[in-house]
Amino acid sequence: MKRQIVNVFLIISSAIAHENDRKIEFPDVSNYKTLLCDLHMHTVFSDGSVWPNIRVFEAEKDGLDFISATEHLEYQPWKKDIPHPDRNRAFEVAKSFSDGTEVIVLNGSEITRDMPPGHANAIFLKDANKLLVRDPMDAFVEAKKQGAFIFWNHPNWTNQSPDGSVPLMEMHKKLIKDELIDGIEVVNDTTFSDEAFQIALDYDLTIMGTSDIHELIDWQYRVHSGGHRPVTLVFAFEKTKESLKRALMAGRTVVWFNQKLIGKIENLIPLINSSLVIESASYIKNTSIAHVIIKNISDAPYTLRNQSNYVLHNTTDLISIPPHSYSILDVRTIEKKKKFELQFEVLNALSAPSSHPIVRIQVRPRI
Repeated sequence: MKRQIVNVFLIISSAIAHENDRKIEFPDVSNYKTLLCDLHMHTVFSDGSVWPNIRVFEAEKDGLDFISATEHLEYQPWKKDIPHPDRNRAFEVAKSFSDGTEVIVLNGSEITRDMPPGHANAIFLKDANKLLVRDPMDAFVEAKKQGAFIFWNHPNWTNQSPDGSVPLMEMHKKLIKDELIDGIEVVNDTTFSDEAFQIALDYDLTIMGTSDIHELIDWQYRVHSGGHRPVTLVFAFEKTKESLKRALMAGRTVVWFNQKLIGKIENLIPLINSSLVIESASYIKNTSIAHVIIKNISDAPYTLRNQSNYVLHNTTDLISIPPHSYSILDVRTIEKKKKFELQFEVLNALSAPSSHPIVRIQVRPRI
């Protein structure tokens, strides 16, 4: 009974410690730093409702590492009120407000055309003005000349695809073949596209998730009620623009969306394994039942299904581990073992449409 009281105290104390902390937190993975990025957003310099400083302050509150105010190049509804012939202006203003913060602002723009090709973001730009050309293909080519990373925005957007499908057309295939599209949004704002996810897997595109925020983050995602903006977790060697770009080009990303993780299996598994840590493990006195405490050091509230060779003594095969908290598992190993392996299907993670990854956790109990 004393052991259970202590364990419950640990769970409650940890949960309270993070209750009012809105910063998004995920651990570093292997040799990589986990960078938090929102690379698609808007301000009054296109069709957004806020000045660029708000985007920086919101990102700072959320603990983001990189943002990009990707204003529409061709769509400028407030130009009578805020005339600005320089399409780099939003970046320059945002960058000036980022001084003294941990937020790094990237120069980016949204190529805004009818379908095809639809909308695409180009980030790491040197001069956005040079993308204002008649032929959309020329805009993509110019972005690449400047060393941009380009991704297809909201390919399931109902304004351009009323049934919510992804219209993968010959122009898109040519852009992909010519390496003029590097990534695709599987998550945009409050929407998820399993078709976009499958296209990313089929064509080896980088998986992206963004807020595409136009108003306020707090309003849209109800942050103070436990919500969070969608972000792209990028696994880079260091927190620099150059390292971020290399990681994006290599496809080392996982999307954090609506309490779920979405990504390629080779990126998901290391992140989950880094997030779930064996806090302690020991056999209950006079039994062959291992008392295991698994700690979750991430913002993801993991939902796991037991796929191990062992039955759990204190719960069913469905296990929940809240963010920054613990779960207690009493594992029936039949005989005492120096080490054993737990396997779980991670139900709040997707490694492909309708496919959940399996993680393996090594346990070395104190006998």
